[in-house]
Order: sequence, then structure tokens, then C-alpha cells
Amino acid sequence: MGTYILRRLLLIIPTLLGIMVINFLIVQSAPGGPVEQMIFQLEGHGTAGVNTRLGGSGGETASSGSPYRGAQGLPPEVIAKIEALYGFDKPPLERFTDMLTRYAQFDFGESFFRNQSVWQLILDKMPVSVSLGLWSTIIIYLVSIPLGIRKAVRHGSAFDVWSSSIIIAGYAIPGFLFAIILIVFFAGGSYFDWFPLRGLTSDNFQELSLAGKIADYFWHLALPLLAYTIGGFATLTMLTKNSFLDEINRQYVQTARAKGLSESQVLYGHVFRNAMLIIISGFPAAFVGIFFTGSLLIEVIFSLDGIGLLGFQAVQTRDYPVIFGTLYIFTLIGLLVKLMSDVVYVLVDPRIHFEAQGK
Repeated sequence: MGTYILRRLLLIIPTLLGIMVINFLIVQSAPGGPVEQMIFQLEGHGTAGVNTRLGGSGGETASSGSPYRGAQGLPPEVIAKIEALYGFDKPPLERFTDMLTRYAQFDFGESFFRNQSVWQLILDKMPVSVSLGLWSTIIIYLVSIPLGIRKAVRHGSAFDVWSSSIIIAGYAIPGFLFAIILIVFFAGGSYFDWFPLRGLTSDNFQELSLAGKIADYFWHLALPLLAYTIGGFATLTMLTKNSFLDEINRQYVQTARAKGLSESQVLYGHVFRNAMLIIISGFPAAFVGIFFTGSLLIEVIFSLDGIGLLGFQAVQTRDYPVIFGTLYIFTLIGLLVKLMSDVVYVLVDPRIHFEAQGK
């Protein structure tokens, strides 16, 4: 197992490098980069805005033949200062090498347009992602696993049919559409005003007691969580059901029943461990996937400033440090969590040996 883990850790390096190279080429080739974004902002403020932001003297000669859109009316020295400000005075290969050198030391620099470090921005947005990711994962697992087991035990019954219909209907409903429906009915839309519409806590949160803070937190989180998890039950429920059905039909289950064991002993003493292997091993990856992905539309609808909204705004403004910094962090975490899933799989079922399988 140690050899396999070491091999996988070494493979993370070229995998991460390949992902960064591909995304660097795509993002850098897209129009409307940070230089053009700054030119657009400065043109709205005139020459005084240029001088104030860049500390220049504001020459009168218009630039000609500039590769940037909308730069023809700006002096060449201003364009040069903007390029130096964002590091575009260096060739792409040098910029990429410098970026990877800093990222290897977990130095992600500062946002181009927010005057904050990338680390600080991520930490500021984490409460929303932690809240949505943690509680949605717990709710989905707590509901889907018992439901999947019961559906397997009562396969083909009326309960199996109507429960499948409900979770598939929930899977088919877009989360953002369900969020709008919840707002209309329960957040002061057209019917009831039972839940708040924005934020993760109330304005007087710090003045509340501990019990009051917990209640206020979940009061704000109720509708976003419901909208966020509505489509998450189907996959895990059906996976659990099919896994249990596959194990129930095996020979060892028939043998256990022939020995006189009760159905409960057979199900939870023999079937449960084997059927839950694939589900338990996938928990780390499932948690991190929900934890870091975020949901842009859910965050926008409920005015939650999280990772999803941060990423969207970074792409809009071509905020390269935020784009590549978050990409590096979450890709690295994703690769490590995938390795963790394999390790958990071996711990749950010691019969599995990756080295023996040549993986």
C-alpha cells in the first residue's frame, strides 16, 4: 500500500502541471484580459484617472498599433505601466514559470481588482461553502442510505415505486428553479414570509445567545440547503439500492438465511458491510466535491457570497490570481482526496490490494 500511495503522490505533480498548463493557455488566449479590463476602467475616468491609478504624468501621444482593444487613445507609457502592473511585460512562458514557482510555495499573490490576497478572499468566502457543503452532504447521506436500503428490501413494492418517482422528480428540477419557488412561497414572495432572503446570519447575530445564534444560522440556511440538496438524493439512493440488491442475491446471503439467521441479522450483519464499500469509499470525494464546487445560482438567489460567486466574478473580470490560485488549490485537494478514497476503500475491505492489481 505504501508503494501505491507514493506512486500516486508522485503522479499528482504531472497531473497538476498538465491541468495548469491547459487552463493557462485557454485563459490567456481569451479576449478581455486584465490589461484590457484596466484600460476600460481608466477610459471611463479620463486622463486624471490614469494618472491617479498608475502614477504617470499623462503624455499626449496616442498609442498606435496596440494589441489591446480600446487602447488607441492612451499614451504608450500608460499601456506599458498597465502591462508591468499585471506582469504582462514578461513573455507567457516566464509568467507561467514564475506563477508555478510561487504556487509551489503556496504563495498565490493578490487579486488584481480586490486589493486582497487570494488566500484571504478564499477564507472570507469559506463560511458559505462550508455551510452548504457540510450540511448538504450530511443530509444527503443520512436520507439516501436508509432510503436506498429500504427500497432494496422492498424492491418492486408500492413504496419503491413512489419513492423513486419523488427522488427522480427532485433530480429533474433545477436547483435554481426550486430556489425561486421556495422564495415565492416562504421568503416574502407572494405567500408566506417565514424565512430570510439574504445572508447567512442576521444583523444582530453577535448579540444573540449561543442557542439563538445556532437557530438564526439554520434559519438562514434552511431554504438554500433545501434548494441545494433537492437533486442530490437520487444518485446516492439508487446506488445504495442497487448495491444492496446485488449483495442480497449472492450465495452467502442464501447460506446465512438457511442457517436460520433473521432477516435483520442477514441484512446488517452480512450484506451491509459489503454493500456499503463503494458508498463509504466515495464519501471523501463526494464531500469535497460539494464543499468546494459551490453553486453560483443558489448563492446569487439567496445573496450568499461564496466560492461559486467568487469564481464567476474572477472569470468575468479576468482576475488571473484568483482564477489560477483557486484552480491550483482545489485541483490539488481533489487529487489528494481521490487518493484518500482509495485508501479508505482498502481500510474498509482489506482484501483489496492495489499493488497486486498493478494500479
